[in-house]
Amino acid sequence: MGHMPKRHRTPTNALRTLAWLLLAVIAMAAPAAAQPQLVDTRQSKETLGAGDSIRITVFQNPDLATEARLSPRGSIVFPLIGEVALDGLTPAQAGSRIADQLKRGRYIVNPQVAVAIVQVRSRQVHVLGQLLRPGTYVLEDTGSRLTDILTLAGGISPTGADTVTIVKRRGSKSERREVNVPAIFNGGDPATNIEIESGDTIFVERAPVFYIYGEVQRAGAYRLEPHMIVMQALSLGGGLTARGTERGIGIHRREPGGQFRKLDAKLTDAVRADDIVFVRESLF
Repeated sequence: MGHMPKRHRTPTNALRTLAWLLLAVIAMAAPAAAQPQLVDTRQSKETLGAGDSIRITVFQNPDLATEARLSPRGSIVFPLIGEVALDGLTPAQAGSRIADQLKRGRYIVNPQVAVAIVQVRSRQVHVLGQLLRPGTYVLEDTGSRLTDILTLAGGISPTGADTVTIVKRRGSKSERREVNVPAIFNGGDPATNIEIESGDTIFVERAPVFYIYGEVQRAGAYRLEPHMIVMQALSLGGGLTARGTERGIGIHRREPGGQFRKLDAKLTDAVRADDIVFVRESLF
């Protein structure tokens, strides 16, 4: 029996096989390349300001990739084109401005520039007064409410008032608003939990107090609660001593001119801010 001749793969067949493999790899990679890129809509709406850190990439020009922080004037220094003002622009607008200057300088024919926010430092709010951690805070997200910022500052301290003052800048003018924080949570209008914007100042004053001394268990200064009466003030002071008498209660009240006026008080009389409640010793 004769032997069948062996088939030898010709160079043409090998090249054809290699071409098919390359086409298969390209076909597998094509769907991934065709997928749309996800866009951070939050960053696309935010505007840049002094102190913000950004990352800049130029398509097919990795040597131009740059990370920079906007100067106090709201600008950066970019390779080839020098200083570029970006204050007040969105990331997309900033990318367009850089691309335009690269094109004008004839450094790149059709530049495609992407700008991403790395760290936000320009959107700040000032929180002052009677808080556990007063200071300057960065607004990481748009839509932050008053209660969000108070939480960042640790909340209102025990000596802080219930009413918070918000000062909003409107160009050269300012708008002042007062919000009762407990009312937000106790059936009040949720709209009073207003949105805090960059440049706003939140101030928490010291809560009003009254003073009590004389024949009480615990003399001192106490927080004045809304609609407080003398009976409630005495309870905060621990009540009368064995020598105190309800018929000997008086109030020293400051007049508008700064002088104090002495008043005889009953248990149901109202207590005002800075009142000095005193309890006399019983004569019998």
